[in-house]
Amino acid sequence: MRESNRARWRESVRLHALLWLALANLVGVLLAAELVWPQIGDWLEPFSYGRWSPLHLDWQLYGWCSLPLVGMLMAGFEPERAARPAVPLHDRLFRAALIAWSVALFLSGIGWLGGHNSGKLFLEWSGPAVLALPAAMSLLWFALAVSAWQGRARSGVATWARFGALVLLAAVPASIAWAAGPSVYPAVNPDSGGATGTSLLGSTLGIVAVFGAAPLLLRVEQTSRTAFRVYWIFWAVEGVVFGLVNHHNASHHAVSQVLALGSLAGWIPLAWFAFRGFRWSDGARPWLLAAFAWWALLILTGWTTFLPGVSERLKFTNALVAHAHLAMAGLVTSFHIALLNQLLPASPLRRGFGAWQAACATYVLSMGILGWTEAEHADELFRSEPWTQALLGLRLAAGLVMAIVSARWFVQAAGACSRRAALHDGQRLASALPRFEP
Repeated sequence: MRESNRARWRESVRLHALLWLALANLVGVLLAAELVWPQIGDWLEPFSYGRWSPLHLDWQLYGWCSLPLVGMLMAGFEPERAARPAVPLHDRLFRAALIAWSVALFLSGIGWLGGHNSGKLFLEWSGPAVLALPAAMSLLWFALAVSAWQGRARSGVATWARFGALVLLAAVPASIAWAAGPSVYPAVNPDSGGATGTSLLGSTLGIVAVFGAAPLLLRVEQTSRTAFRVYWIFWAVEGVVFGLVNHHNASHHAVSQVLALGSLAGWIPLAWFAFRGFRWSDGARPWLLAAFAWWALLILTGWTTFLPGVSERLKFTNALVAHAHLAMAGLVTSFHIALLNQLLPASPLRRGFGAWQAACATYVLSMGILGWTEAEHADELFRSEPWTQALLGLRLAAGLVMAIVSARWFVQAAGACSRRAALHDGQRLASALPRFEP
């Protein structure tokens, strides 16, 4: 397959992913500004803080946190052999699915700003909007199925793995629509006491599985197999631990819950050695290094905040905001930029690395300090004392830097797409002109 055609859907993935990162960050800056200057909320009526929040959260989750993984999935399903058409069918379908995905997020945002919200965190769709994202997911599934059929072989584990994955992915669109329904479970579950060590272990193992699948789906050249095999063996062992530990409302005072969650510390060195066994592109390496730094900090701080005494102090405070951004702005963003750079190694995102990491660290630190002191000084937080406003202002400044960096990344991605489109049009025009022989 011609490299120019290979890059078209990959550039689309980067463009759509960075679009939602930039938009979600801009909304995040607005929300952070409202915490410093609450009167902004009066100026924006009826678009209140509660109406803007789903845009920030869901555009981050279903836009930025999802689309690079969609691109990784597309890379794993892309036919290995060259296709005869100038623009292969799977390329056109991939780009159509990305457009449908972005349209769904845009229409959903309009609904949320209009006050149409189910009240369920990360499942805010209500009314006809419930079908928007599942429809885009269905088109994506069809595109993956066509790509798998185009790249089928007479035999091979990869072919069977692709069709097996399609069977599992077929249930995702309907599951999203079903879970958003009002009759499935309440927005606030009165029977849940919060996250347990087992539930946190299970969700982390899902993330670890995605990490482990990344170099395989991206077809990164492997230089050492030993550490990567140990990676999956340890994952299976952790799965057994997850199955044996209590899954009900077990207290964080239970030793088994603390030990089960603490076992995640084994991933800190293991994941590093496993990923070193692949030949990553130059653009992906620094972002992977940053991702593993955030990964180690996330595991250690996550386990620490789960401990008795610490959990009670930090629950329902801004410390949870710090932990969430450590995960999303730190780990996920670093890992996803690495994925995007691996998809397009010839034109990686390089600028903004230091600014993003420094701003993320500032954000996490400011909210961590506020969360740690919040329980004993809640009245000062609600009275907007100078020291609390200073920390919220630091958060706003850090968020503004990340918004500017993400906007620059989007402009870079849009510029690359425009240049490729101009080059493609020029080539088409040149091929259409008559040739004169001297």
